[in-house]
Amino acid sequence: MKIENRQQFLIVLTAIAFALLVGNSVIYNPLAKLWTARSKQITGLKQQVKSGKLLIQREQELRAKWSGMSANALPANTSQAAQQVINALDNWSRASGTEVTSIMPQWKNDSTNYMTFNCRVEAAGTLGNLSQFIYNIEKGPMALKLDSVELGAHSDDGQQLTLGLQISGLSLLQPAAQLKR
Repeated sequence: MKIENRQQFLIVLTAIAFALLVGNSVIYNPLAKLWTARSKQITGLKQQVKSGKLLIQREQELRAKWSGMSANALPANTSQAAQQVINALDNWSRASGTEVTSIMPQWKNDSTNYMTFNCRVEAAGTLGNLSQFIYNIEKGPMALKLDSVELGAHSDDGQQLTLGLQISGLSLLQPAAQLKR
């Protein structure tokens, strides 16, 4: 092979290698990243569609549950809601034989759509009475939730116990018809 042909061959080979390097870094790598990103995006969209279909299938059940929750929510009027909770606590304590010693209500404005009614309740009674009292709160129709429960001995023999409850309730500020959409 002549020197001239060899030089031309090496120049062409170098140009081809450079073109492959540039093609790899400028064309192939960005396209590969784009394909990977699109593949992840398509997977995410497929998951969202699947989740949406499941929601559509459960629409009636969810709407019924929401209707029940909004119907049992505390009234938007804070004094009326507090009175309703206090009356319910009084009824539940009488039904269970528990003595409520202290109720400390407090409102928290969490959002423009709802407020939270937080209430600290102190009660005393036997283990059976206090268990029935807690059960009545949990199973009652009101939108109340027990956040914390503290139980302590009130007497030396352990027959009389004290109960500390942190209860929260939900009050919807907008009518249920506006929230349905």
